[in-house]
Amino acid sequence: MTTFPLVTHRGMDDALAYRHGELITVGQFLHDARRLAALYPQGRHVLNACTDRYHFTVGLAAAMLADRISLLPPTHTPEMVRQLRLFAPDVFCLSDGATTIDLPRVAYPDPAPRGDGPEAVPAKVPQIPADQTVAHVFTSGSTGVPLPHRKTWGALVRNVQAGAARLGLLEGARYSIVGTVPPQHMYGFESTVLLALQGGAALSAGHPFYPADICSAIAAVPRPRLLVTTPVHLRVLLSAGMDVPALDLVLSATAPMPAPLAQAAEARLQVPLLEIYGSTETGQIATRRTATAAQWTLFPGVRLVPQGDHMWASGGHVEVPVALGDILECVDDRHFLLHGRKADLVNIAGKRNSLAYLNHQLNAIAGVQDGAFFMPDEDDAGTGVTRLLAFAVAPGLSQAALRAALRGRIDPVFMPRPLVLVERLPRNSTGKLPREALQALALTHDQTGRGRHAG
Repeated sequence: MTTFPLVTHRGMDDALAYRHGELITVGQFLHDARRLAALYPQGRHVLNACTDRYHFTVGLAAAMLADRISLLPPTHTPEMVRQLRLFAPDVFCLSDGATTIDLPRVAYPDPAPRGDGPEAVPAKVPQIPADQTVAHVFTSGSTGVPLPHRKTWGALVRNVQAGAARLGLLEGARYSIVGTVPPQHMYGFESTVLLALQGGAALSAGHPFYPADICSAIAAVPRPRLLVTTPVHLRVLLSAGMDVPALDLVLSATAPMPAPLAQAAEARLQVPLLEIYGSTETGQIATRRTATAAQWTLFPGVRLVPQGDHMWASGGHVEVPVALGDILECVDDRHFLLHGRKADLVNIAGKRNSLAYLNHQLNAIAGVQDGAFFMPDEDDAGTGVTRLLAFAVAPGLSQAALRAALRGRIDPVFMPRPLVLVERLPRNSTGKLPREALQALALTHDQTGRGRHAG
């Protein structure tokens, strides 16, 4: 039976996490995981809702040790929890604070006094079977029913180790990982939790969002430092004008990184910025240094094969072929170009464009802090909109100036009606803009007329 270790650190005294100024060793982590595993009830499935990244990681490890399966949905709304109950009636919730999640609850335990007895001495690093199901990660189906994607320990380890090698984390240096994304999201799960476990790194337990908090979290951990973030969080951090503590590498995902933003980040932070391409179904499959390259480089063993209307990914850590939802152009066997999502294609008056391209042009306008186009469905009742509209956060621009600048960048047929100026966009904790959130924003604007718009 093939197995992989739970952690790949050199010894029990190596740093695995930093929490509130405290260094947490591998030995302490294993002790905490075994202690929590003993508290889990009979249910096979656990919804890990811990907001502290270290607590989440202990909960994940405890689930593996106790042969439980972690459920990682995109949200914890009452409807999502109801769907999880239908998928796994025995599901219980692990949380480290007050929660409104309507499930049987296991509270993350308070720290226990550490004695000198044998129970406090970690044994060898546990070996986890490669075929053990570790998690079900959910995506939203077209019907609104969450679709589970099974993740085995072997596939996760192969994926993360390929990523660690691409980032240079396996070359001897022991990185500290600071993440602005939650551990429950696939990107945060892979790049802040699993990357620490399988890359010999140490994670920062916090989940900073505001620039001052991000800077404090970076300063609180030793170098070399890796910042795992998103284009939205990075843009806010750079625009805050703060002195960002020294970094050694920046990683970005969840949304396309504009090349000018990547170039500005590298110039300001004086470190390389790598962007990850992947999906919930495949995990990470490619990277690029966006400031200097448009092409993406696939992970070793991963292949792209066109079939029908889709590009399919297979090989490497991708256990079964997966149809990708993006428009990809293969340059050669190892490289490709990304042209946006199939679902983002917009056809107006016989002309075709992508929302990704339109968003790029809107956000490239000087003074625009954030912006997004939105195309309602024909049956989006109540919006009163039958063509493209757009929202922009641009406090220093007039409506006329913004519209004139956009007119110089896109075909007139794709000019939005209306173009709404807002204080902020309804992004989630990973920086993404769910279609449902934009749809609600469009409906609110239409019903109240609160948004200032150029129409």
